[in-house]
Amino acid sequence: MCGFAGVVWEDPNERPFPEHVLPAMAATLRHRGPDAAGIHWGRRCGLAHQRLSIIDLSDAGRQPMSNEDGSVWIAYNGETYNFHDLKSQFSLEGKHQFKSRTDTEVIVHLYEDLGIDCVRYLDGMYAFAVWDERNEALHLARDPFGIKPLFYLQTPRAFWFASEIKALLCAPGYQPAPDLEALHHYLACDYIPGPLTAFRDIRELRPGHRLTIFRGEREPQISRFFDLAYDVDRRLTEADAIARSRELLTQAVERQLVADVPVGVMLSGGMDSSALTALMARVRGQSDFHTFSIGFEDKSFDESSFARLVAEHVGTQHHEVQVTASQVRDLLPTYLSYIDEPYADGSAIPTYLLAGCASEHVTVLLSGEGGDEFFSGYDTHAAYRWRQRYRRLPGPLRRGVIRRCVDLLPVSEKKLSLEFKAKRFVRGAELDVPRSHFFWRVVLSEDMKRSILREPERFSGFVPSDQLFVDTYRQCQADDPLNRLLYLDASYHLPDDLMIKNDRMTMAHSLEARVPFTDRPLVEFLATVPVDLKLKGTRKKHLLRSAMEGVLPRAVLNKKKVGLEMPYSRWLRGEWRDLGEHLLAEERLNNTGLFDPKGVRNLWEQHQSRRADHGRALWGLINYMTWYEMYIEKGNYAEFQSTPREAR
Repeated sequence: MCGFAGVVWEDPNERPFPEHVLPAMAATLRHRGPDAAGIHWGRRCGLAHQRLSIIDLSDAGRQPMSNEDGSVWIAYNGETYNFHDLKSQFSLEGKHQFKSRTDTEVIVHLYEDLGIDCVRYLDGMYAFAVWDERNEALHLARDPFGIKPLFYLQTPRAFWFASEIKALLCAPGYQPAPDLEALHHYLACDYIPGPLTAFRDIRELRPGHRLTIFRGEREPQISRFFDLAYDVDRRLTEADAIARSRELLTQAVERQLVADVPVGVMLSGGMDSSALTALMARVRGQSDFHTFSIGFEDKSFDESSFARLVAEHVGTQHHEVQVTASQVRDLLPTYLSYIDEPYADGSAIPTYLLAGCASEHVTVLLSGEGGDEFFSGYDTHAAYRWRQRYRRLPGPLRRGVIRRCVDLLPVSEKKLSLEFKAKRFVRGAELDVPRSHFFWRVVLSEDMKRSILREPERFSGFVPSDQLFVDTYRQCQADDPLNRLLYLDASYHLPDDLMIKNDRMTMAHSLEARVPFTDRPLVEFLATVPVDLKLKGTRKKHLLRSAMEGVLPRAVLNKKKVGLEMPYSRWLRGEWRDLGEHLLAEERLNNTGLFDPKGVRNLWEQHQSRRADHGRALWGLINYMTWYEMYIEKGNYAEFQSTPREAR
């Protein structure tokens, strides 16, 4: 796992920026790769790389890396798990001279033989830049599920790209400013859907896409090279689907254990991470590895007892990290300085703390992201099934009697409380399928967004946030609505929320996080499984639970999904109340020119009086205001980052 940055300019005889800019960009990424650094200058391209050594720890794995004659160069971030297979499949050793044991060098030679179409054969998590001196073409590519990040910026005389946004802020002449469309969608989601970023003119390459700039062209060509095809196999039996799921997940774990450094597991106690822990022990034939979990005082948010149960069942060396309100408060600017954007997923700071603990023991962590998106594990998936039945009731009964009764339920601070689920379900059930799905996740509605924005007419040209879900739902080729909902989750929530947290919070501590549930053979198989086997009745993750019977304790197989989250609704009424008052003060809000202090104050007072639970919305605003101060007003985000570890 690594970080890279680069630039392409128009005139080979005139580089339109000082030479020190590229090293400065690389320096901002040192936490992603503290083990080695390298820079390569071509006729019209510069590449910089920071290496985190995982496979082949020798100097032979240094980057940027080239082919034999130096005509093709690559800067690469990630792991390609099938690189040995590709080496054999395309007879690369017979055609090329290898200097290392790395997957990076396999991609270089695969590109030589196949061109940029080589990305179609890669199974892994990656983002990379290939510079081809032969035709002076730049190629960027990003893995199918957005595990590894890649951003770009076009300035008048150059095209810049990097693993993190902070490197692009070094581009000469660029002045950071908020992107209004990104803010519009952030207020609805608590994350920014790609290709937008919080910064005007900086964009993110979408998962499963590639970007090319040819000589003589200014505008990049962007195309999709991967998309899930839901070609359902109706002949597949339940027993075969369970057996094949277990087999493919085991193979994914085995592939992702390949490393020349210690590997551990983020063990939440949920179904996904518990399965990875048990399968890792089976693949290795022993359980002498490290697992790490998070704990909270609030029992509705705490899964640590289940993590301990699994750790004891498997026999791992287990570590627990307790998360407190004061820790989170202190780390607010620190974690945002690694994410670079406003981001309000409540699992991010706990993951940062867990990664800090893990960095003392391992360099690679397995993580359970993707299990819900591909095995059907969210409450929204079960709600879709209940919605089909619920809508058979007469409309006046649903919208009159039931809605009124549910609206009387008192506001609860508990994680995924009955009150939260009932209100989301009853209101969302009246919408069409994709909008109902979006309603479960929405933070602020379009009307509520307008109530807190200054000059809301500036935002009127942007589509409603739920339209993103509607358009993607319609584009999906699946026949069954449930598969289309899974496709939605894999298109937005997985790459734009979960993978951001997973990548930035681990890389902040120079750790590599691997996600076996996104293994291509596994994901592509699950896309062929009939939906009634993935979600049997309303039993979420039926295939995975069945596959793990006899492997995991019964209590884990049957437990309800909790998910890693923080009790910020309660903390905002207690330990964080002064923090909220400070960051959401009228003067601060006015200084941004973006928010209406009266509207924000109304949200705050409703939350404090328990008339509504606006915890997610307020935490999102607190994060945005912290980001704005660090990146737009002061530009002092680097002050909050710790010094990267020494090279090993």
